[in-house]
Amino acid sequence: MTFRDLPSVEKLSTQLSELTHELAVAVARQAIDEAREHLKAGESVGDLPARARELATEMGRNQLRRAINATGVLLHTNLGRATLAPSAAAAVAAVAAGHATLEVDEETGGRGSRQTVIAQLLRELTGAEDAVVVNNNAAATVLALAAIACGKDVILSRGELVEIGGHFRLPDVIVQSGARLVEVGTTNRTRIGDYEAALTENTGMLLRCHPSNFRIVGFTESASLEELVALSRKSAVPFGDDIGSGALVDFSPFGLTDEPQVQKSVSAGADLVWFSGDKLLGGPQAGILVGRKDLIALCKTHPLMRALRPDKLTLAALEATLRLYRTGRAWDEVPILRRIRRDDAEIARRCRILARKLQKRGYDATVEATFSQVGGGSLPDRRLPSHAVVIRAENLPVLARMLRQAATPVYGRIEKDRLLLDLRAVNKDEEETLLHAFPSLDGGLGGGT
Repeated sequence: MTFRDLPSVEKLSTQLSELTHELAVAVARQAIDEAREHLKAGESVGDLPARARELATEMGRNQLRRAINATGVLLHTNLGRATLAPSAAAAVAAVAAGHATLEVDEETGGRGSRQTVIAQLLRELTGAEDAVVVNNNAAATVLALAAIACGKDVILSRGELVEIGGHFRLPDVIVQSGARLVEVGTTNRTRIGDYEAALTENTGMLLRCHPSNFRIVGFTESASLEELVALSRKSAVPFGDDIGSGALVDFSPFGLTDEPQVQKSVSAGADLVWFSGDKLLGGPQAGILVGRKDLIALCKTHPLMRALRPDKLTLAALEATLRLYRTGRAWDEVPILRRIRRDDAEIARRCRILARKLQKRGYDATVEATFSQVGGGSLPDRRLPSHAVVIRAENLPVLARMLRQAATPVYGRIEKDRLLLDLRAVNKDEEETLLHAFPSLDGGLGGGT
């Protein structure tokens, strides 16, 4: 085919009578544009109507869809962080499919609060006086500072001036909340005396922010939780503790010792504690604030609350997740907890089975010991022993792209010209789907190197 042989958009679209006119025109135009690029590169052009129909199928498929996470990063931000427990997913489906008791008072039949049940569960689980939920932890930070310290000074260690993904910088957020940042100490050493020296009549909050996505090691010092609480009491200035990942259980048996627990911060006397719902808690994306009843009341009644409140799907998933903690079933049913404690020997066994199946299909597949990371801004330098299926192939980037473009996308990681598929975050019922995502080697991809 030559450039002269290319059909017009109108002519090609008329051959796609099964599609709507708008869709037929769109895919016809894209198929012809692709054909032009192939011809410019000296490549052959295939069946244009067939390609247009493929494009129509791709356009009809949701871009946001389930994926298989074989990267070895358990809370992968780009892949949606925590996956929900079956009971939480079922709760979302139930309220999504029909009307729901979102803001109804069962006794009176009148309007109620969408957060009543969630707040009760959080009070029971954390020991806090009250709680409120917003749509993510960044929102929790903004709301807490705006409600409690707007127009006042917020004292924060220079070692905690964090930036997380998406250029979210804590100093900028403090400014947006209407508060004024007062930096104390140095990057590596901040003492309780630094906070005390910065106190004035205009101080609105002592703030601690857990540096969950980095570590400062070596010649370091920081004020303890107990010291900050004591200074807060002495000065009558609220102490806010942004602990980040929202651990409700102790991870130290797995060597993960640096993540603060919500209950410990509350019991130590922090006035307000906030954290994420979709990290170590294992729930939906949410920002959760717990603490003193009077401070939570200020957050609940602040004008920003209306803009930051979560929807019924988030609340359904969070309630179901919290109930698993309350009934003692979290370690068995919350996926991130199950994956953290998943036995490495079991992962190795599953990898060997998958490797053998890939070998039968002609792939150069072996099994190697590796390490998984918790990820998602949690425990950045802590690793869990794991195993991975290692694929060696010609055109490895092409193979990785084909896996990402499968009906159920598969994401691994490329290291040293090898594709690694770590199964720690892969469910057993996903393994066959992962296997079938691999293309046939008959297409010229190539097996071994």
